Amino acid sequence: MREEVTAKRISIIGGGLAGALNAVYLGSKGYVVDVYESKSDIRTSIKYGGRSINLALSARGLAALEKVGLSKMIKDVGIPMPGRIVHHINGKTSYMAYGKKGEYLLSISRSNLNKELLTAAEKLPNVTIHCEHKLIDLDVDNSKLTFNVNDLSEKQVYADVIFGNDGANSIVRKQLMKRMRINYTQEFIDHGYKEISMPPKNDNYAMDPNGLHIWARQTFMMIALPNKDKSFTCTLFLPFKSFDEIKTKEDILAFFQKEFPDSIPLYGEEHLINEYFSNPVGSMISIKCDPYHFEDKVIFFGDAAHAMVPFFGQGMNSALEDVRVFHGLLDEVHDNFGLAMKEFTEKRNKDAKAICDLSMQNYIEMRSHVTFKTFIIKKRVDNCLHWLMPNTFIPKYSMVSFTLIPYHEVVERALWQDKIIFGVTKLVGLFSLAFGVLLARKIHVRLS
Repeated sequence: MREEVTAKRISIIGGGLAGALNAVYLGSKGYVVDVYESKSDIRTSIKYGGRSINLALSARGLAALEKVGLSKMIKDVGIPMPGRIVHHINGKTSYMAYGKKGEYLLSISRSNLNKELLTAAEKLPNVTIHCEHKLIDLDVDNSKLTFNVNDLSEKQVYADVIFGNDGANSIVRKQLMKRMRINYTQEFIDHGYKEISMPPKNDNYAMDPNGLHIWARQTFMMIALPNKDKSFTCTLFLPFKSFDEIKTKEDILAFFQKEFPDSIPLYGEEHLINEYFSNPVGSMISIKCDPYHFEDKVIFFGDAAHAMVPFFGQGMNSALEDVRVFHGLLDEVHDNFGLAMKEFTEKRNKDAKAICDLSMQNYIEMRSHVTFKTFIIKKRVDNCLHWLMPNTFIPKYSMVSFTLIPYHEVVERALWQDKIIFGVTKLVGLFSLAFGVLLARKIHVRLS
């Protein structure tokens, strides 16, 4: 028997990716939804100050979009990337497939995806988007929200349920932490990032668009993702102290000549210098907290609950998956928000912690291991075992990017699979040694 719906009017704080998709889900179910975004409307305003770093959409994000009929539309504005294209210091490149044939990441602009999701939400008659509404106070007990509107006035509203989809610096989370005990940790890494666009060459892509380009340099790296306009969005990940040492145009040219010489003619010297000094250095943070909700009144997820460094490409994907998982639970308990929130915190927290850790670990793989022969050999063994046992053995990267296996199960399975690989490698090594000994003895007998 369907339980009585415990919420009718819903406020979503944050009109980013998770907030906009959440509005689509809730609006499609018939709830009256108000989305409050602190910035101006990304679709119309030149004042919008959001991040522009490109995103790699994979299975989890696509599954969340598919549930509300948006995946095909999003695929049409993305570019498939079936593998990595590694740029070596000598100018040569090598290609590594991410998974099996037909498995790929989708390069997509954050702002374009956000625009599409906001438009899809606003098409629903029961969804209203309020831009330039900055949350300044949350009275949890009375479900009262106070906003600063356009930096001119204050407005108070009431809601039955409040969603905090307002990012890593979540005001909702901070307000809840004043009211209840929330375990919270954050970690800034000592590397920052800077975006540098690579323009088209002769009205075409300057590099192969069918892959994610990586310049791995052990302690830092640069990546490039293709765009529909035939440009690339490149991102330089570098220790902050190294950024501080680059002060002049001569410094930047010398640095790129030493570390990424093949990229300079692709950028063009003048363009590279202008881009480098025009764009800011961003910081990267990993956030873990528990719980994610208060009674049946407030819940936060996405970056507000588990911000992560971008090196597994799962920040957006896990945030969109949060929306799908929460609404799956909401359906199971017949729209009882209190039960759904409790289940979500219990179910999702261990997955969020797992992907935060995996994302941190993958930076080392991307900036360093992809150039090691041992890494390449392990990838081949992974792929071979996956081919022999497709349902039993799935490489860790494939589990994260191309399946919906919960993240904490990915970690457990990866550890088990690594033991198998170690055993297989050891067995092959012993077999090779034994064969070598027998061959040496046979040669010795013949010579005697």
